[in-house]
Amino acid sequence: MRVGDRVAKSYKRRAPLWARLSAVFGAVLMVGSGGVLVGGNALISKYTGAVDAGSGSLIGDPAAATAKSEIKGPINILLAGIDPRDTKTAPLSDSIIVAHIPESMDQVYLFSIPRDLYVEIPAFQATGYQGGKSKINAAMSFGSSVGNGEHDVKQGFQLLAKTVTKLTGIKTFDAGAIINFGGFKKIVEEMGGVTMTIDQDVKSEHLQPNGKARPRIPGCDKCAHPYTGPQKTYKKGTYHLEAWEALDYVRQRYTLPNGDYDRQRHQQQFIKAMAKQAMSKDVVSNPTKLLAIIEAAGDSLTFDGGGNGVIDWAMALRGVNTDDMTSIKLPGGGLFDGSKYLGEKLSGDYEGFFQAVREDRIAPFLLDHPEYVNVNS
Repeated sequence: MRVGDRVAKSYKRRAPLWARLSAVFGAVLMVGSGGVLVGGNALISKYTGAVDAGSGSLIGDPAAATAKSEIKGPINILLAGIDPRDTKTAPLSDSIIVAHIPESMDQVYLFSIPRDLYVEIPAFQATGYQGGKSKINAAMSFGSSVGNGEHDVKQGFQLLAKTVTKLTGIKTFDAGAIINFGGFKKIVEEMGGVTMTIDQDVKSEHLQPNGKARPRIPGCDKCAHPYTGPQKTYKKGTYHLEAWEALDYVRQRYTLPNGDYDRQRHQQQFIKAMAKQAMSKDVVSNPTKLLAIIEAAGDSLTFDGGGNGVIDWAMALRGVNTDDMTSIKLPGGGLFDGSKYLGEKLSGDYEGFFQAVREDRIAPFLLDHPEYVNVNS
């Protein structure tokens, strides 16, 4: 399919993306073409309450309550994926994705920010951080301390949002979400796995073919590759993956030829596959499974809708579908100080792309820069 066809508006409407995206954000709200909510709003609210973080917890000023308002495009949503951490450990954002929805509210553009991107992290009064340059995945860590050795990922997200704003020029985010990979596995399990197209052969750094952890090499805690033994391998093709396989696949970077850039593409593909799976007949026609998925979301997702809850956002996005989701790759490479690796840097016309996001004209930008579209997504 030509890039122009992909970024142009699709006039053939299919099952709405709003219900599918709700699974990614924490809830599947739709059951069939009639748009019937499972059990009514009261029951849905019971399960989505654990997902909604509360206004100002992730974006904006937490001291000032954000009033509920109409959700209109253009919209920018910041997503951060983290590994399970206890409150004594500073969190790192291993995945950073921005979803842009234009004013027409009929498209979704996803672009990832490299976790090792070397950026200016602004000062943060809540922790006394004075600001400085570092890898962007450390921003959440620098913003998370709440005293007595405790860390709050929601507070850390606030500094991550400020850092992404400084990088991209996006003044504010309309919503934000934290995805805990450990808990997110439960959602995929409740959905019965996910069907994905694997675009390249991938070997797992972490797991054996049976899904068990690979043994660590004794005395090799600081080695670049501290594991040994047989590796789980994902072959190119389309497969229905179990939850542990899907999560393992999208987390690999050390065994990929382009490292984190390949992983970014795989994570975007995973989001799209999850969204599609969420509206499959096996899910939407099974209220028991729907509620189990929503309940599982409470253990893995934290969502701040800027004064609006998950249900409000789901309704606002009802006119979008997965065929209108475009995955974008930002070019980049290593940044060095002599022989010392500092992190990653963006290349190409990335500033032009960020300007296109701010001005809500991504579609024409992609027509002029087709190399930015992930054709395998």
